[in-house]
Amino acid sequence: MDARDTAWMTSGEGHPRRWAILAVLVVSLLVVILDNTVLNIALPTIQADLQASQSELVWAIDSYILVFASLLFTWGVLGDRYGRKKVLLTGLLIFGAASFACAFAGSATVLILLRAGMGVGGAAVLPVTLAIITVVFPPHERGKAIGMWAGAVGAAVALGPVLGGVLLEHPTWSSWLTGNDWGSVFLINVPIVLIGAFFIIRIVPESHNPHARRLDLIGLVMSAAGLVLIVYGIIDASSTRDWLAPSVIVPILIGLALLAIFIWTEARSDHASFDVTLFRNRGYAVSLSAVSLSFFALSGITFTLPFYLQILRGYSTLQAGLMFLPFAVGQLIAAPRSAAMVKRFGYRVVMTTGLVMVAISALALAQLEIDTNLWFLIGFFFLFGLGMGNVMAPGSTVMQNVLPLARAGAGSAVQNTVRQVAGALGVAIIGTVVATQYAKNLTSAAEASPVPVDPRLVEGASESIVAANGILDQASQQGMPQQAIDMFRSGAFESFLSASHLTSYIAAAVLGVAALVVLFLLPVITPPERREQPQDVSPGSAEGRVDDEVEHYSEQLAEELGEAPGDRGSGGGST
Repeated sequence: MDARDTAWMTSGEGHPRRWAILAVLVVSLLVVILDNTVLNIALPTIQADLQASQSELVWAIDSYILVFASLLFTWGVLGDRYGRKKVLLTGLLIFGAASFACAFAGSATVLILLRAGMGVGGAAVLPVTLAIITVVFPPHERGKAIGMWAGAVGAAVALGPVLGGVLLEHPTWSSWLTGNDWGSVFLINVPIVLIGAFFIIRIVPESHNPHARRLDLIGLVMSAAGLVLIVYGIIDASSTRDWLAPSVIVPILIGLALLAIFIWTEARSDHASFDVTLFRNRGYAVSLSAVSLSFFALSGITFTLPFYLQILRGYSTLQAGLMFLPFAVGQLIAAPRSAAMVKRFGYRVVMTTGLVMVAISALALAQLEIDTNLWFLIGFFFLFGLGMGNVMAPGSTVMQNVLPLARAGAGSAVQNTVRQVAGALGVAIIGTVVATQYAKNLTSAAEASPVPVDPRLVEGASESIVAANGILDQASQQGMPQQAIDMFRSGAFESFLSASHLTSYIAAAVLGVAALVVLFLLPVITPPERREQPQDVSPGSAEGRVDDEVEHYSEQLAEELGEAPGDRGSGGGST
C-alpha cells in the first residue's frame, strides 16, 4: 500500500472522506434493514395474487430473517480476512439481484427461496458497515458516527411500513413490468443498490486484517448451523403457539449444543474466528445486553401495533405505516446527538435514561384503548424512539471502541447477530403470548355472552384477530344478525387489546431489567478524546501507529474496567 494511501491512518483524524464514506454505508444499510419490515405491509396483496397459505406467508418473512441472522457472524469473519469492501460490495449485489428476482416470483415457494437469497446478501452488509466505520473514524469521532449508523438502523425499522404503504397505493409504475401490484416493494431496492455499489467502488477504502489467522471453516459452519437451528425453533414457536412442542424444543436444544461446542472449540483453537475472551469485558457484555433487550422490546411491540392500527382502528396500510414516523423521528434526533450527551453525562447515565424512556413508553402502550386519542400514541412512540437512540448508539460505540481494529468485523458481527436473534425472540415470544392470550380471552368472552355463539365461529375466530374479522364479514354476507356480529366483533377486539396490553407489560419488564443492569453493572468508561500525533511520521509506520492508538485506548479502557489489557485477548490492530 502506498504511503499516501495510508497517511490518514497516522494523522489521528481518520480518513479524509470519512463522512462521505459514512453516507454511502448508511444508504447501503438502509435498503437492507428496510426489507425486514417493508414486506409486512404487502402480505395481504401477495397472498391474494399467489394464492399463498398462511404458513407460506410466514415463511416469506421468516426465510429472510433466518438466513440473515445465521450468516452475520460468518460474513464478518470473511470481511476481516478477505477485505471488508469486497464483502460489502458482494453482499449488496447479491441482495439487489435477489430483490429483482423476487418481484417476478410466480409462486409462494419461489418467493420464499428468493427471500432467503436476499438474506444471504443482506447479512454481509450489516456487520461490515460497522467494521468500516470503526476503521475510517478515529476513536474520538466514532461515537457520533456510530450514532448516525444506529439512527439509520432504527429509522429503517420504522420507515419500512411507511414505504411499503406508499408503494402499494401507487403500484402503476411497476405493475406493467412485473405483472403484479406488489413487485414494487422489491424493485425499489435495485436502483438504491446500484447507486450504493457505484459509490462503494469509488470512495470506500479497502480494509482487512493482514495478520489474519487461517479461516476457521469448521467453526463458521458450526456457528451458522447453531444459529439457524435456534432461530428456526424461535420462529416455529410463533406458529405452533406451544414452547414445549418438539419442533420448537429440539431445534433450540440442538442449536444451543452446537454453539456450546463451538465456543468450547474456539477457546482452544490456534486459529479461532471468534474471540471468546471478548465477553470477559464487562463494558462489552453489559452494553450488548442493553442493546439486545431493547431490540427484543422494539421487535415485539412493532409486531403487534400494526394489528391494532389496521384491524381495531380500521386504518389503511399507508395510514398505519405513517404512525411509525414518530419513532423514526425520535431515533434520528437522539442517536446522532447521543455522543455529545455521553461526553457530558457518561455512558451509564445516558443509556439508563434511554432504557427508562423506552420502558415508560411500553407502559403507556399498555393503556391503549380502541378510541384512545392518537396524539397519545404519537407522543409516546416518539419517546420510544428517543429512548432507543440513547441506548443503541452509545451501546454500539462502547462495544466497538473496546475492540482492536483487526477484530472490528467479527466483533460487529457478534453484536449484530445477538441483536437480530433478540429481535426474532421478541417476535416469537410476543407473537405467541398475543395468540394464546387472545384465544383464551375470546373463548371466555363467548362463554359469558348473553347470546349463544356457534362454537365453530369461536374456533375459527380464535386463530387470529385477522381471521375473526374475515369470518365475521363472511357471516354478515350469509345473513347472520348484525347485532350478533357487532357484539362478537367487539368481544374479539377487546380480547386482542387485552392480550396486547399483557405483551406491553412484558416488554416494559424486560426494559426495566436492562435499565437496572446498566445502572449497576456498566463500568464508568471515559469516551476517547482526540490525541495529538507527532509530525515526523515515517511512511512505513502507518499500521504500527494505528496499533499504538488502539492499544492506548484499550489500555485506558482496561484501567477503567479494572482489567489487564491482555485479558481481553485482543491482538494487534490493523487496517
